[in-house]
Amino acid sequence: MVMEVELNTFADAPTGSRRLLIWAQIIITFLFLELTLWAPTRQIRNRWAVIAFITMLVFVLVDRPSITRLGLGMPKISGAAFVLGAGLLASLFLIIVVRGMGGEIPANPLWFPDLRSVWGYLIWALIQEFILQSFFFNRLEELYGGSAAVWMASALFAAVHLPSPVLTTATLIGALFFCEMFRRYRNIYLLGIVHAMLGLTVAIVTPDSLLHHMRVGIGYLQY
Repeated sequence: MVMEVELNTFADAPTGSRRLLIWAQIIITFLFLELTLWAPTRQIRNRWAVIAFITMLVFVLVDRPSITRLGLGMPKISGAAFVLGAGLLASLFLIIVVRGMGGEIPANPLWFPDLRSVWGYLIWALIQEFILQSFFFNRLEELYGGSAAVWMASALFAAVHLPSPVLTTATLIGALFFCEMFRRYRNIYLLGIVHAMLGLTVAIVTPDSLLHHMRVGIGYLQY
């Protein structure tokens, strides 16, 4: 069924001009995201973040995709059970492995997420899934098909988490799962919840000496 939907949706390869437009959208948005992460001051980074998000939204609105393709529709029960169950098992697995290796949990007792920060991170996780899936994955899928898009979008997502070794590795593995689940079930709400769950688990089990408050880009180096 998944393969049938994919073939029906992208049966016609994009024209040359459309391919150029898609790649221009991908490159411009990725460049703006990198400027957001690597600008020298917080004020400049905040400005680039606004520019990047507005640019991405404009590109999305110009393409006029359906709610379903964006992953903003209602999730199916079967898909929700599988995605949420897999995310929960992965979180428990991380905790058990770290604990079994003698690691301290929480690894950072002085930096432990409270309820307010959890809600904030959930919203941020949803935004990240919109960027990853609704923007990058959809465009790469149109160009190269779903299977290739899973790997390409995941690589881009991991790249924006450089130079953090923990987050770059974790996001590559996580994004492969997120993109494949999006390809199958087309829902970013479920992925946002699991994304937040796994991200908070990583924060709980990883010493801040390695995690640097989950910073990436220049923020990781300036920690």
